[in-house]
Parts: sequence; C-alpha cells; structure tokens
Amino acid sequence: MSSFNLSELKDALKDNIEKNGVSFAGRFLKLDSEKNAIEVVKAIEECPHLEFFNLEGNTLGPLAAKAIAEALKKKGAALKRALWKDMFTGRSKEEIPKALEYLGTSLCIAGAQLTELELSDNAFGPIGIKGLADFLTSSTCYSLRELHLNNNGLGIFGGKMLAKALLDCCQNSSRDGTQLALKVFDVGRNRLENEGAEALASVFKKLTTLEEVAMPQNSITHPGIIALAKGLSANPKLRVLNLNDNIIGPQGAQALANILPNFRALEYLNLGDCLLKTEGSLILAAALGIKGNHPSLMELNLSFNEIHTRGAAPIAQAMADKKQLTNLHLDGNLFGTDGRAILHKCLTNFERINSLGTLNDDESVEDEDGEDEEEDEDENEDEDENEDEDENENEDEDEDEEDEDDENVNEDYTNDNGAIIIQKIEKKVTVPDFLKSPTEENLLLLEYESGQPFVEYVKNLVKDNNTQSEFTFIEEFIKVIMNVSALCGSGFFDVRIKAQTLTDILYAELFAFAVKDKQITILNNSLLVNLGLIKSEDKSAGKIDWNLDGCFKALEIISQKDYFLQQTRDTLKIFLEKPVIISRVKVIDPFQDAKVALGIVLNRFQTT
Repeated sequence: MSSFNLSELKDALKDNIEKNGVSFAGRFLKLDSEKNAIEVVKAIEECPHLEFFNLEGNTLGPLAAKAIAEALKKKGAALKRALWKDMFTGRSKEEIPKALEYLGTSLCIAGAQLTELELSDNAFGPIGIKGLADFLTSSTCYSLRELHLNNNGLGIFGGKMLAKALLDCCQNSSRDGTQLALKVFDVGRNRLENEGAEALASVFKKLTTLEEVAMPQNSITHPGIIALAKGLSANPKLRVLNLNDNIIGPQGAQALANILPNFRALEYLNLGDCLLKTEGSLILAAALGIKGNHPSLMELNLSFNEIHTRGAAPIAQAMADKKQLTNLHLDGNLFGTDGRAILHKCLTNFERINSLGTLNDDESVEDEDGEDEEEDEDENEDEDENEDEDENENEDEDEDEEDEDDENVNEDYTNDNGAIIIQKIEKKVTVPDFLKSPTEENLLLLEYESGQPFVEYVKNLVKDNNTQSEFTFIEEFIKVIMNVSALCGSGFFDVRIKAQTLTDILYAELFAFAVKDKQITILNNSLLVNLGLIKSEDKSAGKIDWNLDGCFKALEIISQKDYFLQQTRDTLKIFLEKPVIISRVKVIDPFQDAKVALGIVLNRFQTT
C-alpha cells in the first residue's frame, strides 16, 4: 500500500492556476478590498489561457471585484465559463449589483464570448438582475449556451427583468448575425409565480434551441404552466424538463401533455410534488404512452402527486416501450396495496421493474389486522355499493348467460371517473370478438399487443370471401383500424392509451403493405371513404358505425409519423376542407372541430 503524501497534496491545493483556467472554489475567501484580491488577480494574470474562472463559495465585495475586473480586461478574451456560484454571502443589496457590473463590463471590454454563466445560490434578488441586465444584452452573452440562475430570489419583478434582458439579447444577437442559441436554462427556487413564468415563456418561444429547462419551486400554477407549455413547444430538442414542486394540477398536465409529442429526444421529466392528482397523471400517461414518441426517456418523476390506485396501470403501461428507462419515481402517492401490486405486476411484465424506485412513503392506511386501505374512503364505499348492486341486478342475467358462455360470467368491469378497471378476467378477447363488439372494455381485454393478429384476421376474411385482391385487403384492414382508432376519443385515459398505441401499430402495417404492393392510391381512396369524406362507389359497402371524432383525433398523431406518406397527407388536406353537402344544402358538420384540428397538423408538412 502506497503512503499518503501530505506535502504533495498541499502543493496541489496551493497552486490555483490551471492550464485552462483559474479556480478558487470552496476557499471561503472574504474578498473585501483590492488587497484581499491580490491572490486572485495574480492567478488570473499568470494563467496562460483563461477559459474558465471559478469563484464559487467565496464572498466578493465591490472593491475586490473592481481589482479582479482590471485583470479580466487584460486576460479575459478567451473566457468561456464564468462560474460565480454562491459568491455574495453576507453582502448587502447595494454591494452586489456594483460587483456584478464591474465583472460584466470587464468581460465586454476584453471581448469575451461566454458559453456558460453560473450565478446560482446568490440571493441578489431583482436588484441583482438590474446589475446584470446590460451584461446579458451585450455581445459577450450572444454565445451563451448555459445560464444558471437557481435560488437567486428573483421574484416576479426579477423574472420580468430577466425575460426582458434575454429578449433584448435575442434581438441584438439576431441584428448582429449571431443569434442567441441558449441550450440550458436553470431558474429554480426564485418565486417567479405565474407572471414571471409567463414573461419567461415569451423568451422560450423566441429561442427555439432549449435542451434543458429547470424551473422547480417557483409557485407556478396552471395558468403559468399553460404559458410555459406554449413557449416550450417551440423547442423540439428539449431533453430535460424539471417543474418539480409547482402547482400544475390536471389543467397544467393537459397543457404539458399537448406538447410532449414535440419532444422526441426527451430524457428526463420531473413533475414531482405538483398536485397532479389522479386525473393529471392519467392525462400525462396518455401522452407518454404513445408508442415510439419518447424512446430516450431515462427518468420520470411523478412522486408526491396524490395519485390513487387507478393511476397505477396507465402509468406503468406508458413505460412499456421505454427501453432506456432507469428511474421511475412514484413514491409518496396514494396507490395503496392494490396500486402497488398493479405497478409491480405491470412493470415486471414490461421488463421495467428495475426502474421503479422505493414506494416506502406511498400513503395508505393500515388497519389493526394489517390490511391496507386507501385513504379515499368515499371511493371504497362507492365500490362496495356498486358490487352489492351488481350482485342483485345481475343475478338473474348471470343464470341466463351461463349456458351461452360460461367463460364470460366472471368478467367484472368498474367505471371509475376516468379509467376502466378490469377486476376479474378469465377470458381474453380475440380480434373477431373485439370487431364484433368494439367496446372500450373489449379493447382493454384484447390479448394482442402487435398488429400481426389483425393482419391474419383480415387475410383469412378475404380468403373466406374468395377475394384475393390487395384492394379488398386494404378495404377490410382500414375498417379494422377505424374500429380501433375510434376509441382514441374515449373519455377513459387507459382506453385512449391502448387505442393510440394499437392504432399506430396498425397504420404502420397498412402503409408498409400499400407501399410494398404499390396500392397507395387505393389506400388513400379507402381512407377517405371510411372517414366519411367521400362516398363509396360500392353500393353494397356498409355504413360507418364508428366514432369518426376518435378517428380524426388519432390521425392528428399518426399523420406526424415517419411512415405516413406525404401523398396521403395532401389528399386528406384537400378533402378535409370541403363542406358537408346533403341535397345541395350545406349542413352543420358534427366533426368540424376534429377536422380543423387535423388540418392544422397536416398543414405543418410541406408538399414535396
């Protein structure tokens, strides 16, 4: 074992000059005067290539800052990273702006092009931003890629000042031909509230380059979240979003769910302690569960959100295709014993159980016999009442149905304000079963998660009818898709998740078949017929008996997929714009809103 050389360690600590920068991090220096700053000034002057300057953990006064600034005027041209975290401890509000002004001005004079500015844990408040404003709008900050302002006590006023400075920087940089392209923005723990969040949302919309955004603990409620969602939607490369400990609620969750499909590169989503409630969690699960939308997701935090048992299965199902998932934080909710069991079972089936964190703080009440009960007593009482009523009402029906289908007697469904819970399942539903009765319950009971059984079903159907043509296959397959995608308009979130996932799979199979057999024109025509956009030339064709609203909603998502052909998009756009006419009289179209929403999505794609 080698001996510990204390002298070598002392020499290493003594030398603050590094090849590419200067660091006094963690030295706890009290830099009040020019004399106090001599050591720092000397280190700057002797550094051969000053790319970073770290003063974290020291306390800097105006006079010392002025002396350091003089050194930076001479040596700061190469500076890329200004690491000035926690360096104003014990300083008055009058001292901090002056010190920041000295440092910022010196870098402007030196002609530095910063890529990172770290000023977190400096409680300088709005007055500090006042000292930074001119610096943030200068050419030195045009090149910024990272801006860290966590825990600065900005408040609403400071947030608005920061937003204005960044908007001015965007405008100035664009004018000078070097557009600001900020990637990382950290402004957590600043009491921004809705007004501050709304101001910064306008910056996000302007930037379009953000990859990481952290805004935890800012007392933002759903109006602020809705504004942030609109701004963030303009940043398709977003990988990290942290809104922990704000009051998002179901309304904010819906706003976020609307934009989540924009972020295909999403890796980290932290919405812990945001009062999502069960409803909000189901909304987010529907968005995250769209197959193929977030293949890089590694961490999801939905802890401490008052999510009850019925949120367990949809959340777990949303993680089914997230192969990169390593951390799923769901502790501190209200899943109870049943919900925890559902999570473990579903995540095990999806091979995602290793990602699940502890559930030690899941809030459930334990009775004297050790049996867990959920805190929501009303839900349990309702379930008991429903079970009693079901037993009385269905007793005679069950006796009649036993002879017809013994296997189905034990199927028991419970509708529970936004989800369908399947309590006892002894028979799985097949494709023919589902198409015979394409209900929400039967969709959830479908035993297939791939498109192949549907393909085989249609092939057998065509064969039985002695019609082998590709046209007949496409016609029948699209009808199958319509029955599935119609449920994308369901009011139950777990139904929507499965319907959207399966619809994606089936459309992918359809387009692959049509391209391979050169039947794209037939596909487009059949799609228009089954969406009710044109009449069928076949007089024997059956009527449309599926919910077109759900079909159009499904296409809002599906039409953005890579496999969806531009020719099909163009065809849909043309016929969506045509009015509904019966006997030469325009009538009110019950699906007009759904068609308009789909048209907006289709118009994003340019004709090639």
